[in-house]
Order: sequence, then structure tokens, then C-alpha cells
Amino acid sequence: MSLWAVTFLEYWKRTCSYLSHRWDFLSFPEQERPRPEFSAMAPMTMRNPVTGAEEPYFPENKRLNRTATGCMVIVIMICVVPMFLIAIILYRTILRVVLYKSTTTDSASAGTIASISASVLNLIIILTLSRIYTSLAGILTRWEMHRTQTKYEDMFILKVFIFQFVNFYSTPVYIAFFKGRFVGYPGMYNTLFGIRNEACGAGGCLIDLAQELLVIMVGKQIINNIEEFISPKVKAWWQRNKMRTPQMAGTQTMMDVSPWEADYELLVCEGLFGEYLEMVLQFGFITIFVAACPLAPLFALMNNWVEIRLDAQKYVKEFRRPVVERAQDIGIWFHILQFISHMAVISNAFLIAFTSSFVPRLYYRYTRDSTLSGFVNFTLATAPQSYMQQHHNVSCRYRGMRDEKGEYLPEFYKLLVIRLSFVIIFEHVVFFIHRLIDLIVPDIPEDVELKMKREHYMAKQALAENKVQHLSFEEPLGRPCLSLNWFHAETSENASSALSSTGD
Repeated sequence: MSLWAVTFLEYWKRTCSYLSHRWDFLSFPEQERPRPEFSAMAPMTMRNPVTGAEEPYFPENKRLNRTATGCMVIVIMICVVPMFLIAIILYRTILRVVLYKSTTTDSASAGTIASISASVLNLIIILTLSRIYTSLAGILTRWEMHRTQTKYEDMFILKVFIFQFVNFYSTPVYIAFFKGRFVGYPGMYNTLFGIRNEACGAGGCLIDLAQELLVIMVGKQIINNIEEFISPKVKAWWQRNKMRTPQMAGTQTMMDVSPWEADYELLVCEGLFGEYLEMVLQFGFITIFVAACPLAPLFALMNNWVEIRLDAQKYVKEFRRPVVERAQDIGIWFHILQFISHMAVISNAFLIAFTSSFVPRLYYRYTRDSTLSGFVNFTLATAPQSYMQQHHNVSCRYRGMRDEKGEYLPEFYKLLVIRLSFVIIFEHVVFFIHRLIDLIVPDIPEDVELKMKREHYMAKQALAENKVQHLSFEEPLGRPCLSLNWFHAETSENASSALSSTGD
């Protein structure tokens, strides 16, 4: 999956080149007009050094101050997520203790019930915070006064992604890399607000992580699909009833309404931001934590099959025809996908090395016993004598590589070095393959490059023929006919600009 994540983006570059050539957007203009909101709210005007026209202007130092203030608000809102995460941890720990003491439920069942209920509660909090974060990101981006629509959309998308990345991935990151690391040992347990830190189950933290991923990802997909199916229909029905007067409702049927009137009664298309964000978050779930939940890509594929049909229904029947927007590529979304793919390589390397038992099994197999006989006892430590005396000399084993005094054994440090070496080797191999693919596979497909050269050649030929005809008409007036070789040398400098004027 790590290799797929990095190669997927390389082949997307080729697809993007093909689409840009198909829609004649390879020569996309770099100069953009100011946004209408920016033009209306800008306090002054200034001459554009490129075009020479007077344009609205907002002082750069004021924009930087507003951007810095917006960054402070972002940091404050990001700090809210760990607060809810700590609350969920305390809820899960307290509920497990209450279920174990108040009912006949055993320890394993109490832990499962507490974990599932905490995951559902965490999903509700995540979905609520995501709506708040999106609204706040829009307010901050408008307040920062960005000049062009592209800059405005890029900053808005970046803010929303930072919010959603922390919001959706904070709990899986905690379970994958922090849960069970700071428990302590019998007789010296670490506590949080007076409550003992939670530990992983008997099967390790990967099971808890897989459960959390399935609840968050699949639960989010189900809720989004239900919302996309029901919400447009309800909104469209309400808008049709609101726009039609009682007299029209009694005398006019759908057959009497003209097509443009029926289209006007549909919902306004709000763009593709929500669709892009959903796909990017899904891409993160199936790549960053795939080592813990290999079924995540399967659920994503099933969701996308349903999503395609729901989007077709929504955009064809419930929304007005969208307003065309020119775009050469997917913009900042591609850089976000690149960031996620790099995070996926590093995350999976740490998951395999530190969270799973893959490295300890290999170490035990090559240093102790190739049949893994006694591996479980190798991973367990014995509680200190003082702890066992307090509990009537009952023997106690716990997960860890410590001696009877609670100090780490030499095997712990050997495994730590091996794990860190595995992480370095893993990510270097994957990034090397990624770089190799980047060098071997061109960003522009060969057939598209041939078409571009052909169009360039045809444009030069068309310019040459037009120039020759123009000169032939002027020759009887007494002007000398210029040589075609001189003309080719002159028009070769303007061949690039001719492509944008001739088209397909």
C-alpha cells in the first residue's frame, strides 16, 4: 500500500496531462483577475506592474498580520481536539471499570463494550467538530483578504485539511503509537487525573486500532451516503414549494413548466470541495493505517461504487447545472495527497516496527527458537516481589521486557535499535522506489507529447501559409516579396503563442 500510494500520484500526473491536453488547458493563463469580494472590500488601488491597469490593493503587512492571527486561531482550535481525546480516554477507562464491577461481564467483554461505545461517541464528536471547523476556516480565509480566487481556495482548503487531519486522525494516532506505552508496571502504575493509564488488550493495540478505524471510516461513509441521498431531495422539495405560489401550485403542473424554469427550481451547486475532501480523507485512512486494518481499502472501494451513483443522482436531478470554472489541475489537493502518501510510508513503518509483534518475532526466531516456542513468555515480565507480597504471593505476569525490579532488560534496547533500523530501511527503500519510478515514468504520456509536437508543427505551417498569402497580395503594390526562410526564422519565436489562438 505504501508503494501504491506513491506510484498512484505519479500516474495521476500522466492522467492530469492527458486531461489538460484534451481540454486545451496546457497554456493556462497565469494572470487572474481580483475576486469580487476583494475588489469590494479593498481599501485602496494600485497599478498592476504586469498589466499596467489600476486594480484594488490590500496592504501586504496588514494581510500578514491577519494571516498570523488566523494561524493562532488554528492552533487554538487544534488544541481542542486533544481535550476531547482525553475525555474519550477517561470515558472508556471509567466505563470499563464500571461494567466490570457492576455486572457479571468479564474483563474482556467489558473492555470491548467500552471501546465500541467510545468509538461511536468519538465519531459523533468528530463529525460535529468538522462542521464547526469548516465554517471557521471560511470565516478566517475571507478575513485574510486574498486577492485571487485560486489563492483564496488554496488557503481555505489548507485550513480545512489541517483541521480535519487532526480531527479525524488524532484518535487512531493515539491508539497506534501512544496507547499502552505509558502504563508502567505492577506496583508503579502511571495515572492520568488519578485514573490508571489504559493498556492494550491481550492481542495488542492493532486490534483496537482496526476497530477504531472501521467505526470512524465506515461510520463516516454511511452517514455521508445517507445525507447525500436524503438531504438534496428534502432541500429540493422545500425549495420547489417555497418558490411556487399557491396559485401556481393549483394551476400549473410539471408538464407546463419550461425547462429553464424547472432547472431554476433546483438546488444551487456548491462546487466539488466536499467531494474532494471526502476522497482525500478516505485516501488517508486506507494508506496511513493500512497495516492495522487491511480491510479498509475494500470498504473504501465498496463506498466509492455507491458514491458514484449517488453523485450522479444528485448532480443530474437535484442540482442546477454547475457554472464552468477553468482549472489546469486539481491545485493544492495534489500536494495534500503527496503529503498523505509520505505520511503513509512513515506511519506504516512505525506501525510494523513498534505496534505489531513482527520485529520481536523475527528477533526471537533468529536468536532463540525458530519454531517460536516460548515466544509469549519472552514478551512477558514478572511483577516485583513487593507487589506479589502485597497480593498474598500471587504470581503476576505483564507485557514488557523488564526484570523483577522493573528495570528494562538488554533485549529491550536491542529490539529498540532493530526497530529503528527497520523504520529507516523501510522508508528509504519505498522512497527510493518512488524516486526511481518518478525518473523512469514521464509526467506527460508519449502519445500526448506527440500530439503536442504535431499541433506545434501545424501551427507553424498555418502561420507560414497565412504570411505567404498576405505577402503575395502586397507584391503588386511594389513591395518586395520576402523569402520564406526569413519568415520561418521570424515566426518560430511566436509559435508558442499561436497554439493558444488556433486550438484544436
